[in-house]
Amino acid sequence: MKVIILAGGFGTRLSEYTESIPKPMVHVGDIPIIWHIMNTYAKYGHKDFNLALGYKAAFIKEYFLNYKALNNDFTINLGSGKISTILANDIDWNVTLVDTGSESMTGGRVKRMQQYMGGETFFLTYGDGVADIDIDELLSFHKKQGKMVTVTAVHPGARFGELDIRDNLAHGFQEKPRMGQGWINGGYFVIEPEFFDLILDGDGTVLEKGPLEKVAEMGQLAAYKHEGFWQCMDTKRDKDMLDSLWNSGDAPWKR
Repeated sequence: MKVIILAGGFGTRLSEYTESIPKPMVHVGDIPIIWHIMNTYAKYGHKDFNLALGYKAAFIKEYFLNYKALNNDFTINLGSGKISTILANDIDWNVTLVDTGSESMTGGRVKRMQQYMGGETFFLTYGDGVADIDIDELLSFHKKQGKMVTVTAVHPGARFGELDIRDNLAHGFQEKPRMGQGWINGGYFVIEPEFFDLILDGDGTVLEKGPLEKVAEMGQLAAYKHEGFWQCMDTKRDKDMLDSLWNSGDAPWKR
């Protein structure tokens, strides 16, 4: 299945890094966080990635354009230009990079990716959160529920959009509520193609407001409860914590 990753936001709360590079290119350990997210899907055989770019899109394009050189040792003949890779650590991911506009909102970026999905069910997530989520189990849950959208619900602090979950259905989608039952939107969506029809306001559509709120009202938003590790990288403190986990060799999303 194809995977859309939203990789175009400004990342203003991580401005000490994102003034010079886009947030998905901020490193966890010595690797951009977007690679960690992609690797989670790839472990389950989902290797067709579609990156919805925006802010500083050229940095992400350059990284993947030069991926082989950046991640392998090589010998180059300066006369012929021939390059021989040494101990190649190749990966067989297919990566489509689409500039969805520097000012587009999350829903607008998703809408712009419609033409690349082929009218099929697809995965969607953000370019700044890692988890030890079982993608096979998530997809199986989505198929069993038979709803238009499945969102992965996780348990961290109350600064994120909260989900009202009853009987595996998300009956409400509230952005940054004051209090509630503690489940929040962790990304890692599974989405049926008819969802695109609910994105009505073009580039100005916020995914987490109109479209997802509408799906919840329709009774078509299933909630997959992930009790394991999940962490977004919103602040330097978040990055430092993720760095520490990765450098310790015991990062939960690596296992």
